[in-house]
Amino acid sequence: MAAPEAWRARSCWFCEVAAATTMEATSREAAPAKSSASGPNAPPALFELCGRAVSAHMGVLESGVWALPGPILQSILPLLNIYYLERIEETALKKGLSTQAIWRRLWDELMKTRPSSLESVTCWRAKFMEAFFSHVLRGTIDVSSDRRLCDQRFSPLLHSSRHVRQLTICNMLQGATELVAEPNRRVLETLASSLHTLKFRHLLFSDVAAQQSLRQLLHQLIHHGAVSQVSLYSWPVPESALFILILTMSAGFWQPGPGGPPCRLCGEASRGRAPSRDEGSLLLGSRRPRRDAAERCAAALMASRRKSEAKQMPRAAPAARVTRRSTQESLTAGGTDLKRELHPPATSHEAPGTKRSPSAPAATSSASSSTSSYKRAPASSAPQPKPLKRFKRAAGKKGARTRQGPGAESEDLYDFVFIVAGEKEDGEEMEIGEVACGALDGSDPSCLGLPALEASQRFRSISTLELFTVPLSTEAALTLCHLLSSWVSLESLTLSYNGLGSNIFRLLDSLRALSGQAGCRLRALHLSDLFSPLPILELTRAIVRALPLLRVLSIRVDHPSQRDNPGVPGNAGPPSHIIGDEEIPENCLEQLEMGFPRGAQPAPLLCSVLKASGSLQQLSLDSATFASPQDFGLVLQTLKEYNLALKRLSFHDMNLADCQSEVLFLLQNLTLQEITFSFCRLFEKRPAQFLPEMVAAMKGNSTLKGLRLPGNRLGNAGLLALADVFSEDSSSSLCQLDISSNCIKPDGLLEFAKRLERWGRGAFGHLRLFQNWLDQDAVTAREAIRRLRATCHVVSDSWDSSQAFADYVSTM
Repeated sequence: MAAPEAWRARSCWFCEVAAATTMEATSREAAPAKSSASGPNAPPALFELCGRAVSAHMGVLESGVWALPGPILQSILPLLNIYYLERIEETALKKGLSTQAIWRRLWDELMKTRPSSLESVTCWRAKFMEAFFSHVLRGTIDVSSDRRLCDQRFSPLLHSSRHVRQLTICNMLQGATELVAEPNRRVLETLASSLHTLKFRHLLFSDVAAQQSLRQLLHQLIHHGAVSQVSLYSWPVPESALFILILTMSAGFWQPGPGGPPCRLCGEASRGRAPSRDEGSLLLGSRRPRRDAAERCAAALMASRRKSEAKQMPRAAPAARVTRRSTQESLTAGGTDLKRELHPPATSHEAPGTKRSPSAPAATSSASSSTSSYKRAPASSAPQPKPLKRFKRAAGKKGARTRQGPGAESEDLYDFVFIVAGEKEDGEEMEIGEVACGALDGSDPSCLGLPALEASQRFRSISTLELFTVPLSTEAALTLCHLLSSWVSLESLTLSYNGLGSNIFRLLDSLRALSGQAGCRLRALHLSDLFSPLPILELTRAIVRALPLLRVLSIRVDHPSQRDNPGVPGNAGPPSHIIGDEEIPENCLEQLEMGFPRGAQPAPLLCSVLKASGSLQQLSLDSATFASPQDFGLVLQTLKEYNLALKRLSFHDMNLADCQSEVLFLLQNLTLQEITFSFCRLFEKRPAQFLPEMVAAMKGNSTLKGLRLPGNRLGNAGLLALADVFSEDSSSSLCQLDISSNCIKPDGLLEFAKRLERWGRGAFGHLRLFQNWLDQDAVTAREAIRRLRATCHVVSDSWDSSQAFADYVSTM
């Protein structure tokens, strides 16, 4: 008998046995056998043994298993490993079977983590395979430890790569070297088409080889792939060379690293193209190693910074020279020659004409601590966080390379690389320093001509860039501004707690230059920081003036600017073109979110922004304070007159106890569909008189769909008063009500439910009851929720009300 026929016969035999054992299992479930061996230690049933055999031989039985009837296939699915379970998904769907429960059980048993309560998992297969890919790549899971994960016929990375939509790279760039290795070429090709988001978390210092691997990885995933979003999280001490590398690659710039393999995907495109100046020097070779784009950019900016400082502080120059001389002497005394480190002769492991990889860092602690003066806005205009020291690599650890002699690597000279980098080694770097010095003096960042970037090829770039808790040095901020000025594909930019300081003015200039570019797509800007050299309203006006096509603006400043206090000496004003007195032109803002620092805000400035935002649909004010209720009323009157398209209005952590008439004015607005008063102390004063007035205003409003009142100490009396909104004589169409954190007790909630039943309004939507005192009488609370669920969708939680004892006392 021929081999294929033998395998086909064996497949049919397994399928027949599976069918027979399934019928036996079904009959056994209908009439359970009275055997003592039915406990947890009982031997597996015949069907399970047969299913395991089928799973073990799926390599030859796969087509036969796919053809099995639905009831038999449903019993075999839990016995398959993840590879065949993923392959059979389409066939199972055609037979009306779902594998979601199996993938959820695999997640619980193997990943052993619970998804976030805010996350809605639509496909457990994709979620499991994406997490499985990350664990295998980092080496945090052993595929041989479980038969469901191990199969010699499949590559775990390749099989799961097509489900990866989001990839996170952590610490020392783990996984980058593995992905660009030749055995994983197909994995990288699959990721290039499936991956959309690339995240970096808690990055540490990396070596040259890891950065070269990252360069190739970003080139493949961004320039030749589908990655549209790059996010960086929690990088307390950013390595400038690595940070600039990620930025430039994200912006679409590509220059092959020294000694790196050529890209086969862009080989055809570059064939026949005349080599640029940098490429020609790379082909001809050089006696000294040339810097790549990131290091050259950072070195030139550092040189220009020292030049600017030397001009403005001539008296401090001798001391600086003494410090520099003593630094070099200390290096020589310690057995390390600075010049020999940075310019080593050719050795057996490095050819004379080879271009060396850049040293890992491109910024120093001394460079970060020295702040260049800004002529138009001094750095003293905003408190700057104390720069963090760089961590030096321990030299005594096991496996550390001995750094002595002429062949020592320069990657550990973190604190001194820019001392030599700032010297004018050739006229080209001199020219870079001159132009960069102009940018440091406050000129347009678009004139920061960097030959390293101009000589680079331009490829596809990302559309979303997010920087969370990544302190930006002057070099990094200038590089970001230079890239932003021509980054026309960027649609969303998030800068969160980056310590911009006076660099915010350069950012505004770059955004203004970007807005003037043809095809600019930037529509969303999220900006938050501890301090700002500009008051938040002036900063908002400047952003709106620079980006008139912006649709979404979210801005938050935690602490007031020193310019809010005119008595502080040295508070020079910002550039005149940043905060001009002219009227703001009409813009396209649809969503505006503002988080204010403490202190009263000038209402006219906010009104000027609102008057220019005729398309505004959503406004959120967090912690806003006005000098008087009249100022708050002026803002509301402006909203009514100029923002006719406004649908959603939110106030959070604002003291509105003295603004009850203004609140009633809002509730009578017939254009708003959703209003939020979150922790606004609404009922702190005159609750007995204000509640009936508020209910009467809501009963006459037929356009308001949602009302959110969390954290306003409503209490049982206030809740029962709100019940009148749903009475028979009301024209209200309210369908969403949030009364979380309002000191509501079970008996009050039960009475509220009874009143809704009495009026027979029917289902009115969603009711949120988080963090109320419902645990004081669990039986009454359950009865109240049971009655409410016949009227609306109730969302609640089990909260310990003993934490709110102080709040309870204040409402007694």
